[in-house]
Amino acid sequence: MDELKDSFDYFEKKDLFSLTDAFMKYFRYWPFFLGMTLLSLFIGFLYMRYASVTFLTMAKIKIIDDTKELDIAKDPSTLFWSDSKINMDNEIEILKSYRLLDQVVNDLDLDISYYYKGTFKTSEIWNQPFVVADHLLSEEAIEPLWFEVELKAEGFHITDDYDREYFVEYNNLGSSMTGLPFNIRPLEGIVLEEYEDVVYQVAIHPKKEAVMNLTNNLQVQPSNKKSEILTLWLVGESGQRSEDILNKTIEKFNEDGIRDRQLISKRTLDFLDERFLYLSGELDSIEAGKQGYKQANNLSYIEEDATSILRKKSVAEDEVFDLETQITLSNLLKSALVNEQSYSLLPSDVGLENSSINNLVSEFNELSLERSKLMTSVGTNHPTLQDMNAQLESAKQNILKTLNVFRRQLGSSLKKLDEQKDLANDMFSRLPEKEKMLRSIERQQSIKEKLFLLLLQKREEAAVNYAITAPSIKIVDYGLTQKKPVSPKKLITYPICLFLGLAIPFLVLYVRFTFDNKIHERKDLIQTNSEIPIIGEIPFFENDKRFLEVNDRSVLAESYRLLSANIIYHLGKVSEYANGKVILVTSSVKGEGKTLTALNLAFALTSLKKKILIVGGDLRNPKLQTFFDQSSELGLSHYLLYPEIDWKEPITANGLRNKYLQVCFTGKVPHNPSELLSGNAFGTFIENAKKEYDFVVIDTAPTMLVSDTLLIAPFADITLFVTRANYTKKKLLEFSKEIFAQNKLRNMVYLLNGVGHNDKEYNYGYEYGYGEVESFEVINKKNLIYGTLKKLYVKYISFGRKTFDKMKTIIFRKNS
Repeated sequence: MDELKDSFDYFEKKDLFSLTDAFMKYFRYWPFFLGMTLLSLFIGFLYMRYASVTFLTMAKIKIIDDTKELDIAKDPSTLFWSDSKINMDNEIEILKSYRLLDQVVNDLDLDISYYYKGTFKTSEIWNQPFVVADHLLSEEAIEPLWFEVELKAEGFHITDDYDREYFVEYNNLGSSMTGLPFNIRPLEGIVLEEYEDVVYQVAIHPKKEAVMNLTNNLQVQPSNKKSEILTLWLVGESGQRSEDILNKTIEKFNEDGIRDRQLISKRTLDFLDERFLYLSGELDSIEAGKQGYKQANNLSYIEEDATSILRKKSVAEDEVFDLETQITLSNLLKSALVNEQSYSLLPSDVGLENSSINNLVSEFNELSLERSKLMTSVGTNHPTLQDMNAQLESAKQNILKTLNVFRRQLGSSLKKLDEQKDLANDMFSRLPEKEKMLRSIERQQSIKEKLFLLLLQKREEAAVNYAITAPSIKIVDYGLTQKKPVSPKKLITYPICLFLGLAIPFLVLYVRFTFDNKIHERKDLIQTNSEIPIIGEIPFFENDKRFLEVNDRSVLAESYRLLSANIIYHLGKVSEYANGKVILVTSSVKGEGKTLTALNLAFALTSLKKKILIVGGDLRNPKLQTFFDQSSELGLSHYLLYPEIDWKEPITANGLRNKYLQVCFTGKVPHNPSELLSGNAFGTFIENAKKEYDFVVIDTAPTMLVSDTLLIAPFADITLFVTRANYTKKKLLEFSKEIFAQNKLRNMVYLLNGVGHNDKEYNYGYEYGYGEVESFEVINKKNLIYGTLKKLYVKYISFGRKTFDKMKTIIFRKNS
């Protein structure tokens, strides 16, 4: 046993994992991989052809930070290194708010979608030749309304979801008798003949649904963590539609920011207007009080009033002085008139301001001069002198009379001037108090006026700010659509399809291999039980075959010759055999090919030109005779039942066409096979056979089903435990491992049958020239099939690509 194990230890020392083996394990299913790859690529082609083409549209805006405005009172370093105080998350939430996007939906009528209906594909459009307006769908509706619109020569042919048809004539568009829940009209400048028989679909969505869809589709994020720039993007089938949406969103966002700033100015204006009304009333009250106070106190302007009072006081004092001077002069003149007894000259021009008195004094002095001249020539009693004296006396009396009147006038005027002087002094003394009161009134008036002027200035500033409110954003980029579509992408779709075409078969096979509980190759046997040697492997054939000719050079024959060589190498030289060797062929369960293996092994051993006997030892389910044209009821069971007959009687060579091979069929199935096999008759049969034949090959019953094989195992020189690739379950090997451990089968070795199904590794006969000529023909046929499939694939892909390009050109022209 150790010799056998050492002879084949290369099987066990061989690395259990081989990258080539792993590759070939999957490569044997290359038709599956090829078919799935072609199918996946075809699905990818259909997807590229009929999937909705979407484009990415982006826009950028900068949020203006008012806190960074230039202020010379600030530290200059803070102007450059201060962080932005803008909360970008808040700005993003405002941009995506329902309130803002509702305005966008209303302005662009985004609750109405238009589609171009093709033969296999329906695409959303934005440049439709008509417009739907004034629909009656409630905002609380759940499902949208769908209509199919076809342009005819006379009007619109419309069909709703319930296949109800409507016809709206072009000359009757404004009529309310159409029965439609909306109005429809062609766009201005549209040549309707160009769109005849073109079918469109119109979807009227509930307003809330349209806004929520826009909220979900609109994406906004800052360019980086410290940036004040927000990037907006939208993915849609129509680039122009996405650009209009982004531009309108930016416009509404800017207007919203301006309204917020204007709201502050508006509230300031409202507050200032209220204060203006209040201050105007207060100023009017102060003005009325000031006016009344001035009127009550005869005031105009306090400085001028003081100057006027001082001037009046000074004038009064000057006039009093003048009057007193006149009175004194009048008294002096009167004294001169009264005290002078003669008619001497009187003082003239003494300063009296009375012309009558001055005239009378002048007349008196003239008469006095004439009298003095006359006295020099006449005497005192001269009548002329006497007459002149009388005139002088009369003039003197007139002067006195006039002077007394003048003195009385001066006294009266002086009294009045004294009163005026006292009044002026009184007014001047009371002037500070009045000035204080007036100053208090004017101070209140000044305060109110300054406050009024300040509020007026602030109101003008607020009005200017309200009128020229600066925008809250700066548009960096308006909506711009990329030329390359977001989906579908050739560079992604086809590689993914190719990957899936390879990955899906791989995963299917991987799952199959993972949950596979059967053996498939020598490595599986070694992994399960490395103690039991593997004496050989038999390749897989579609049908059970046996070779009958000695010079058979087929792969089947060569594989069994190799098996026989391995057995002989273990058993020693045939010429040294004292008796024939018994080869026991068994398996775990039926169906693993033990009978065919035993038969072909017997044929292979005849190549040594030694006598071979094959025995049908399965008394319960005999299969050996099924491989021969003849059937015989005489067999091993007959001898075991009647051991008195000649042991050679069940043996036959008829129909074998091989002079070195004879066969002993099972015969009739007995009712007690175990008793027959355990009797002495079977041992006698084997001993006689060993003397007559060089090799005795026994086809026995499966060991796991019955104990028959174990009963005859002691007669074997070597036991071939047949396992079958893709058939024998791994858990059955545990049973064989147990038998080997208990040494119930002598010199037990594994034989792997049916190896290499669709696996080139085991078709060694092809590569090295062994086997029949038909083997090369098979290879040529496979190469021919592979080449043909390759040519068809290349031709198909080229045809599909050209077809796709033509269809794309037609669709582009049609849309244009």
